[in-house]
Parts: sequence; structure tokens; C-alpha cells
Amino acid sequence: MFPVDAYPWIKAAHVVAMVAWMAGLFYLPRLFVYHAETAPPGSPLDATFQVMERRLLRAIMTPAMIATWILGLVLVWMGGWWMAGWFHLKLAAVLALSAFHGWCAARRRDFAMGRNRRSGRHYRFMNEVPTLLLLIIVGAVVVKPF
Repeated sequence: MFPVDAYPWIKAAHVVAMVAWMAGLFYLPRLFVYHAETAPPGSPLDATFQVMERRLLRAIMTPAMIATWILGLVLVWMGGWWMAGWFHLKLAAVLALSAFHGWCAARRRDFAMGRNRRSGRHYRFMNEVPTLLLLIIVGAVVVKPF
């Protein structure tokens, strides 16, 4: 279906999409920290944060996640990696990262509805989740431990 020389281009596009997605996954929880700590519901600052969070999620993060998944699955198919142990580890971590993306979307809805009950400290803690998952993903792909 794809010419063999397309593989590096698809891989490059996958990495670019992943970087955009990760940037959003690092930034959105940080926005939640500031939103929770400085913007009472209904305030002008609350409205500003809501716009920033919605645009980041809808215009950057979700399209980048979809592109990352599609391009990654194409790479797995082209490379025949389905049965590789390192791929299973990466897949589990990417599924967890996707779940975290969903958690962020749910928290954005909480802020939009004026029902956030989590503290800035909670969001600071959660901001570390994508970093840990990224370490697992990169380690699995680069080192291929099994």
C-alpha cells in the first residue's frame, strides 16, 4: 500500500504529531493549576482560561493525538512490529497517555461547567503523568528491551 521509502517520512510525521500532542499534555494541566488557583468561577479570568483550554484541546491536542495514533499504527504495520515485546510496552503506555488525554478533557469540562473541585496541587501532581509515560514510550522504542 505504501512505498518502502515512505517509511521515514511517515515516521517523521509521527514524531511531529507526537511532539505536538505531548506539548499539549504538558501544558493543559499547567493551565489547570493556574485556573484552579487564580480564577474564581464566572470571573473574566475564568472565561479566558476556558477559551485557552478549549482551543488547546480541540485545535492542537486532539488532532495531534489522532495523527499520532494513525501514523503509529501505519508504522507498526509497515515494520511488522505487532508481536514485538517492546511494542506491547509502548502500546500500553500510549493507551495510558490516551486515557490521560481523556482525563484532561473531562477536567476541562468541569472548569467549563463551574464544577472543578480539584486543587492546583492536584493538577501539579497530575502534570507529571505524561512525563513518566513519555519515558516509558521513548525507552521502549529506542532501547527495545525485549
